[in-house]
Formats: sequence, structure tokens, C-alpha cells
Amino acid sequence: DTGIALGQAVAAALGERKGITRFADVHLAMDEALTRVVVDISGRPYLVWNVNFSRPKLGEMDTELFREWFQAFAQNAGVTLHIATLYGENNHHIAETCYKGLARALRLAMAEDPRQAGRVPSTKGRLAG
Repeated sequence: DTGIALGQAVAAALGERKGITRFADVHLAMDEALTRVVVDISGRPYLVWNVNFSRPKLGEMDTELFREWFQAFAQNAGVTLHIATLYGENNHHIAETCYKGLARALRLAMAEDPRQAGRVPSTKGRLAG
């Protein structure tokens, strides 16, 4: 499953998670669709999925499988994800805003935070995981 493989790759790339920003949120639009993606690189995998598709399939793919992909990704990356499509009609646009929103939010959350200077971004001094 690609969600598992990409999640594991992200977890490996994060290493000890020192010096990262940790939190990020993105609103991403594609034509009529708008989706909000919020990421916490917490080491505590969790998915909140508030995405409704207008039809049960996108081409030959069951739209319920998109949630499964994001669940597998969150579990294996060790991140908390909140994904909500605020509105949209076209299933392709809805799915694409979820993936592109995740990519942009991850880029921001994984970015170096000079205020952390090699420290883990947590008051506990460590992140679960």
C-alpha cells in the first residue's frame, strides 16, 4: 500500500524530529473545491477525516479508499492529520486538494524552525513514537 510506504518514508526522513516546526495548516483550492489540512508531527498517529465525495467512485476507484490511504499514511508516519473538505462537487478536485494539501502542510511542518535549534519541538522534550 502506498500510504504505508510513504508514511514509513516520512517517519524515516524525520528521524528524531529535532528542529522542525511540527505544526502546519493549509487551505488548498482547486476550482470549486476547498480543503483544509492540518498536520501535527506529534508521533501520535491519528486521522480526522471530514471529506464527502459526491459519488461513491472516482473512475474505477471506490472513494472510501481515499480515507484508508490517509489513515495508513498517518499511522506509519506518526502524524496527526485533520482533513476537511469545506466544499466541492467534483470528486477529482476533492481528492486532489486532499493530497496536495497534505504535501504542502507536511513541507511547512517539516521545515526547520530556527527557534528549536536542534531541539525536539515539545515541552516534554520528546515526541511519542
